[in-house]
Amino acid sequence: MELQDKLVSSFMAFEDHLEDASPIHDVRNQAIKLFEQEGFPTKKDEAWKYTSLKSVLKHDYSLFPKQETSIEYKDIKKYLIHDIDSYKIIFVDGKYSSYLSETTHDGIDVCLMSAALAKPKYRLVIENYFNKAATKDSLSSLNTAFSSEGAYIHISKNKLVEKPIQIVHFSTGNEAALMLQPRNLIVVDENSHVQIIERHQSLTNNPVLTNSVTEIFANKRAIVDYYKIQNDNQNASLIDNTFIKQKQESHASVHTFSFGGKLTRNNLNFYQNGERMDSTLKGITIIGDKQHVDHNTLVHHIEPNCESHQDYKGIFGDSATGVFNGKVVVEKEAQKTNAYQSNNNILVSDKATINSKPQLEIFADDVKCSHGCTIGQLDESAMFYMRSRGIPEKEARALLMYAFSNNVLESVKIPEIKQRITKLIANKLGVDIGFDL
Repeated sequence: MELQDKLVSSFMAFEDHLEDASPIHDVRNQAIKLFEQEGFPTKKDEAWKYTSLKSVLKHDYSLFPKQETSIEYKDIKKYLIHDIDSYKIIFVDGKYSSYLSETTHDGIDVCLMSAALAKPKYRLVIENYFNKAATKDSLSSLNTAFSSEGAYIHISKNKLVEKPIQIVHFSTGNEAALMLQPRNLIVVDENSHVQIIERHQSLTNNPVLTNSVTEIFANKRAIVDYYKIQNDNQNASLIDNTFIKQKQESHASVHTFSFGGKLTRNNLNFYQNGERMDSTLKGITIIGDKQHVDHNTLVHHIEPNCESHQDYKGIFGDSATGVFNGKVVVEKEAQKTNAYQSNNNILVSDKATINSKPQLEIFADDVKCSHGCTIGQLDESAMFYMRSRGIPEKEARALLMYAFSNNVLESVKIPEIKQRITKLIANKLGVDIGFDL
């Protein structure tokens, strides 16, 4: 049975285990019908022109883990930002681990999607926000159909969340092949500020396919800093769908660090609904072997006096493939928009590939918009200069590549994440850079 047929046939059994009174019962049913109609995207779809899911969809995935698996903190400590105090929402094979997590309802809600869907006190937030930002494409609809677990975060008005929130999904390999569909809902009310770190990590080499959807709502004057760390095993694939709706004077930023995994597809969509907003999308990709990372971004400027900044750096070795498909849309009413988009790439192997397609669609006439793309190799004159001063070739190449990506790190606001990413970059480049930030 093909995976699409298996998912559709499993939906009825999934629904039978849920409460009929669920506030999203009808939403789920509509979503599975859309997925059944459209199926998985193929390279015939323009947005997926350079990314094929064939190698990922061939496995016989288990959709619902048969047993709960317990893991120890010592087994996962290295995957957490463990040198800071933080709230933690941790899932093991798709199931919440209370033992490893630290949640709260003290003035803010940092808890589970399953709790929010089941308890009446959360119903108003669910009805107002759930599935209100996600697009109705096939993969987002598939996630919506099977939505039952993930992170539910509601930061009420005038709150500064004093410590970051980590959302981490682990797969243990108890299943021969596992498909996960986490759903996160994050609502940040007026004048509030939150920092969130997200990671998906396989603990074995068994195939894992994660189809994740995160909806983020940044209300008036809210500040949201979101960090995605993607450094998974060679048989783990991630389709990450993130949708952000902003209201006036809000600031939202997403930093994506893609260093590992078989296939990674990041669909990142910003929708600006108000004036004087700022949207920041930045990323560093360093991959090799036959790894594939695809960044597909959209910033939709709807009203005037707003800004957006996109800056993606890529370093590709061996037979790796990178894709950047970034679009900025400026509506006629969005005068005084300042939109910047840049995608710069280094190929360190003759077999590596990058497909880059920056796009601007501008319907306003009083704007400042720019986009650019570069694809090249390391500067040989800079290499010669460093070698002439006694720096070995391997270290010289690593320092140049680190400097190439450093301006993305400059905007990271959590020092411990800067240090972690610096070490990950050094590890990917195979050197000891010799300093921390």
